[in-house]
This record gives sequence, structure tokens and C-alpha cells, in this order.
Amino acid sequence: MATNIDKALYSGMPAGLAAVEDVEPIEIEIEDPESVEISGPGFDLTIEEGYDEDEFDRNLAEDMSEAQLASLASELSADFDSDIASRKDWVQTYVDGLELLGMKLEERMEPWPGACGVYHPLLSEAVVKFQAEIMMDTFPAAGPVKTKVIGKDTPEKKKAAERVQLDMNYQLTEVMPEYRPEHERMLWGLGLAGNAFKKVYFDPSLDRQVSIYVPAEDVVVPYGVSSLAAADRVTHVMRKNENDLKRLQYEGFYRDIDLGNPVAVLDEVEKKIAEKMGFRATQDDRFKLLEMQVYLDLEGYEHADEETGEPTGIKLPYIVTIEKGTNNVLAIRRNWRPEDKKFKKRQHFVHYPYIPGFGFYAFGLIHLVGAFAKSGTSLLRQLVDAGTLSNLQGGFKTRGLRVKGDDTPISPGEFRDVDVPSGTVRDNIMPLPYKEPSIVLAQLLEKIIEEGRRFAGAGDLKLADMSSQTPVGTTLAILERTLKSMSAIQARVHYAMKEEFQLLRDIIRDYTPADYDYEPEEGNRHAKQSDYDYVEVIPVSDPNAATMAQKVVQYQAVLQLAQGAPQLYDMPLLHRQMLEVLGIKNYQKLVPMQEDMKPRDPVTENMNMLNSKPVKAFLYQDHQAHIAVHMAMAQDPHVQQLIGQNPQMAQQLMAAGSAHIAEHLGMEMRKQMEQAMGFTLPAYEEDADEVMMTPEMEVQVSQRAAMAAQQLLQQHQQQAQQQKNQQMAQDPLIQLQQKELQIKEQDLQRKSMKDQSDAQLKAAQIQLEAKRQSGQERAEGAKLIAKVMTDETKLRNAHESEGFRGALDMMKHQRQQEHQAQQPQQMKQKPPTGKKPK
Repeated sequence: MATNIDKALYSGMPAGLAAVEDVEPIEIEIEDPESVEISGPGFDLTIEEGYDEDEFDRNLAEDMSEAQLASLASELSADFDSDIASRKDWVQTYVDGLELLGMKLEERMEPWPGACGVYHPLLSEAVVKFQAEIMMDTFPAAGPVKTKVIGKDTPEKKKAAERVQLDMNYQLTEVMPEYRPEHERMLWGLGLAGNAFKKVYFDPSLDRQVSIYVPAEDVVVPYGVSSLAAADRVTHVMRKNENDLKRLQYEGFYRDIDLGNPVAVLDEVEKKIAEKMGFRATQDDRFKLLEMQVYLDLEGYEHADEETGEPTGIKLPYIVTIEKGTNNVLAIRRNWRPEDKKFKKRQHFVHYPYIPGFGFYAFGLIHLVGAFAKSGTSLLRQLVDAGTLSNLQGGFKTRGLRVKGDDTPISPGEFRDVDVPSGTVRDNIMPLPYKEPSIVLAQLLEKIIEEGRRFAGAGDLKLADMSSQTPVGTTLAILERTLKSMSAIQARVHYAMKEEFQLLRDIIRDYTPADYDYEPEEGNRHAKQSDYDYVEVIPVSDPNAATMAQKVVQYQAVLQLAQGAPQLYDMPLLHRQMLEVLGIKNYQKLVPMQEDMKPRDPVTENMNMLNSKPVKAFLYQDHQAHIAVHMAMAQDPHVQQLIGQNPQMAQQLMAAGSAHIAEHLGMEMRKQMEQAMGFTLPAYEEDADEVMMTPEMEVQVSQRAAMAAQQLLQQHQQQAQQQKNQQMAQDPLIQLQQKELQIKEQDLQRKSMKDQSDAQLKAAQIQLEAKRQSGQERAEGAKLIAKVMTDETKLRNAHESEGFRGALDMMKHQRQQEHQAQQPQQMKQKPPTGKKPK
């Protein structure tokens, strides 16, 4: 029948499922109820049971029977009484020493009524000085917290550290107004008892973190343990009035059971403390609660093995609250974090020790100088009583002697009537031989008090014995020797405050709102939780210096060293730290640092250097342009003339300018190396101390850098030679020599040209002479022909003219004579022309 129904139901397969019939099935494996593993084709998924915070923090006592709770309360109460007995001697010394504070006026009746009841203030003085010195050092005006970056220091982490420091100081000074008074009370109790405790937790009623002071007598720990972390039991004795207890029961923090009226349960410690401090400890209308941090193996909540699931018998940390008067268990809660698989006990208390002793409880000033204070009080009272007896003497008188008004002392200038039975007054009165206060006793008192102050570290340093010329090192050595004990105590306080701040940091990160309560100067207000994960919170105090004077002397010593070699020191940082030690507000603005600098143009950088302000180069800037502008200012005659009037300023400006130019030059060299190597070097952070890279990367970069360096060297050598040649060309002497060379070259060219022209002219003359000679030869041939022809003509005509020759000779001779006769007259009439007459 069922089969038919199944077939009827699934006879019609939904569309699309037929295509996935052959898909590999998904396997689901359940190992235990807290873990489920799902595996399929291409994926593996593990689902683990998560913790329900409300379920984890619930009161387990609500699920336990009354018999179980009664048995547990009885066992824990017996353990508490055993722990009280283990510290009995320490408590007794502490309680007895409270009387030496002199907080209560004592009317002494012995050795006579009205005897001196003064207490020497040695103990009170030591406690007050200790509280004042530590308070000023651990809680300055700006706040008690500073931060330290966890891991590599980056600009983002630095800004996060600044925001966390600002927020933590804001929380402790503004949000938690009770923190400073509680801290002062803690220091007072620490100095006296040697132990003080801070309880750090999140208060739901206030919706914020709290850190309250718990006196040493209210924190009971087995005396033989070494620390709170190693203690099997830590009991906090609390007092709550009826209304507060009912409110906690109503809110479900405690079991809602009837506790009746408060039972006046005052132990011997509470009674003695009240009596010593001048209070009446007859009754207390508050409930006395024991909040015990213990390890238990509760039935139903056993520790189980991860593989077998069987109980291992290992006890887990719990917090059990018991009402002492009725011995009822009010609450049982787990005391480990939900995600902690190792079940590590959570710490809620911070122990402040003064001088560690043999057991858990440390020794305080009561234990250390209580005997000195007691002896000083005794000697001081003896001296005062001796002075009283010496000034107001007593003695014996005869029975019959009567003095009117003998029940009142005699006033200055007063004379009274005396009835003398016989003889003189002197014979009837015998004063007792009281001595004046002993000088030896006063010296002994001074010696005891001096030793007590020195031992307590409350002695004043005698600076009058040191002149103003005393070296700083000598002063520092004297301070260190005098304050060595106080420095050790302050180091313990510093360590304990660090633990307290770590607890407060975790609570602020986990329980407070995820955003800052204000808008930070830098960054996002929503980055609160991530900021707290980046940094570590530490006290602002310095564990290596107990007082401000010691810190100032230390910095003075460093400043003296820095004056000898200023190039080795970061002077702005040194001065900023000095101002911080002195408590100067806004010291960051008074002494700006390079990491505070922002990129500036070269003109602004020159202005800053002239005004003695720090400057900084950035990697992306045009370094050649910056260097050119800075060098122009340094070589400017007008600037040199003005700066030269103040040699000290000129030296400082030269040093600052050289350092800044060197910074630009280094970054420019880096850029050129990157261009020559062909790749970018690892990321360079402006405020990082070093560039981190792997060894393999460093080797590769070094090899490429060596080749690139040679290329740059050759290139720069060529550029340097060219620049040198240009500079030489601009030298007047070189220019004069070059002109002389030019003149010589011109002379050589002119001579060469002249020689060429002379050669050409000579060649032309030779050609002309050759032509002339050939022309003369032709002319002589023509003359010879003409002569031959003339001779022939003459021979032919000789016969014809032979008859006339005689006549012609006669005529020629006559003409010559006429010509000779006329020539002297012509010479007188015309100047000579230099030509022969034709």
C-alpha cells in the first residue's frame, strides 16, 4: 500500500530532474553533535557548532541542586578560611603598623594623664612622598597611556597608534571619572600594605569598562603562590547593600533566593583596622560576598576528550559567588573565553607589589620602616615628656605646708600665700631632680629617623654639597644611587599598569561601541576595533627614571654629548622628548619633526631653512630642480652678505642646506639607478628606517646596481669633462690665450694665402715671360725677313740712288748741323721729357 502511494506521489518526475539522475550523490557525515562534514563533487564543507554568548555566560548555579550547591559552598568556605590563616602574620604586622600613621588622636593616661601622645611622621611622610611621586609620574595631565606599534612600523599603524592613544586617554580621563581617584587610593594602599589590586571588568549597569581599587586585605590568595595567574584560588571579599544585591538578583546576575537580613560578620582584621583608624566596628548592615576564582570539575560540565568524548577529570576555571553570612551560592559562571579551546583562565585582577617577599604578599612601608617609626615615636615622646617634667617640676612637701590654690599651676608673675608650719619655705619643699631633655637621646632620635628615611627612599638629596660646575654625569650618578630603590619600585608599578591597560584595551575593543565617540583628527571614526588590534598599550611612565629630576638630568647628559657631535643625533626628537618630560603642552607643535613635514616647493623650502624650520625631500619630487633652486640661494651674493652678518646662523643654515641637498641628491641618484637598471626598486617608505627585502632580492639588486653604477659613472664622467671644458672656455686667461691662438692662425692663413698668391703670380710671370720670348723670336724673324727684303730693295735701288747719294749726304749733313744749332734753344724753352728725340 505504501509502495503504491509512493509510486503515485513520484510517478510524475518534475521537469529538469531527469538530467541530473547520474550526478554523484552528496555525502553527509556527522562525527559528533558539535560538528557536521558535507562533501560533494568539487567541495568540502565543515559546519561546527557556534557558541551562544548568552548560553555561555549563564548562571550555572540555576541548574544545580541545593545539595550540590551546599556541598560546594562548604568546601570553598573552608578553603577561604585556610587562605586567611596562611597570611595571618603578614596581616598582623600590617594592622599593627596602621597605628603608627598617627591618624587617631590618642589621650594617654600613662605614665600620667596628659602625657605626650604624638606619633613621629616618618611612616606618613614616606607614604605621602611615594604616592605623590608615583602619581605625578604615572598620571600626567595629558593622560597615563601611550601606544606602541605591534610589528612593522608603517604610516597607517602610526596613525592608528595615535588614535588609540588619544582614545584611551579620553576614556580614562573623561569617560571613567573614577579612575584617577581609584588610582590615588591604590598608590596609598600600595605604599602602606605593600600590595594593591585593581579589578578590571565591564559593568553592564554603566555600559562601560571600570577599574576599581581593591585593598590588599580584601583579596585573599594562598600565601605560597607566586602570582595571580598561578593561583588555584583568588577570593575577592565584597560588601553590597541590600538594594544593590536585589537589583543584581532581579537582573538575573545572581540567584533569586531569600538571604534574609545581613549578618554582621566582622573578622579580626576588619575590627582591628577600624579601631586603629579611629572607627567603630560594631556592626555592618551590608552583605558580605565571596567572589572566588577557582578550578572545579562540575558534574554535567566536565572537560571531555576531543576524540573519545569521555570526561578527563581536568578542572576548569569558574567564578563562584557565595554569600558569607548564609553560605549560599549565588552564581557559578565560566571563566574562559568561548573560543578558547585550551580553557585558559581569564584575568580580572592586577597585582601591584611594592617589595616582593617570601610569599605572594609583598612588603610595604609598614613592614620595612614600621620599627623605625615605632622607635622614633617612643624617643620623641620621651623627649617631650622630659621637657614637660623639667618645665613643670613636682616633688615633696611637708604635711603641714599649705598653699592657697594649690590645685592650679602658678601663672607667670604670680605670688601666692603659703602657710609655713616652721622654718623657711625651702626647708618644707623638696623638688624631684628632673633632667632636661637629653642631647644624646635627641641625637639617637635623629639617627634612627635618618636611617629610616634613607631605607624608605624618602630622604632628601643634599644638592647643596654639589656646585654648579659639577658635571652632569656626576649628578646623574648621585641621583641614580639615591633613587635606585625608588626606580625599582616604579618599574614594578609600570609593569602592573601595563597589565591593567591591556585588560582595559581588550574590554574597550570587545564591549564598547565599534565607533569612536568623536571625529578623529586623522582617519575614520569607524576604524576603532581595527586600530586597537594594531597597537600595544603601555604606560606613559618611564621605568628607568623614578622622578622628573632624574629624567631631566639624563636628557641634559644626552644634550651635552650631542653638542660634541650634533651630526650623530636627531636633535628635534631629543628636544621634543625633553619638552615631553617637562610636561609642556603641545610640544609636537613647538618642535616639528621631519615625519610631520609635507611636500613643499623649493622656494618654500628655502624660506623654511632661512627661518630655521625643518625641511624634507620626497621621492617623487623633481630633485634636480630643487637642488638648482637651493644652490642658487646658497650662491646668491645678497643672501651671503646678509647671512654673513651672523656667523652662527650662517653655519646652521649651511649645515641644514647641505643636509637637505644631500637628501635630494640621494633620491635623485636612486631614480637614475632605477632608470639604468630598468626596473623599480622595492617600495620605499618615507618614514621607514630601512627598506626590507629578501636576501635573494638583495643579491639581484646588488648585481644589477653594480652594472648600472658603471654606466652612470661613465656618463657622469663624460658630463663632468664637458662641463669642465665649458668652464675652462669661460676663463678670461683661457679666452686670452684662445684669441692669441686665433691671431696666430690668422697670420698663418694670411702667410699661406700670400705664398699661394706669390706662387700663382710667379707662375703667371713665367708664363708671361715664355709668351714674351716666343713673341720676340717671331718679331726677330719678321725683322730678319724685312731686313733681307730691305737689303734686296736697297741693292736693287742702290744702283738707282747711287747718283743721288752724294747729294743726299750733303743734305743730311746740312740738316744735322741745323739741328745741333737749334737744340740748345729747345732745351731752354721746354722741360726735358725723358724721351729721346726721334
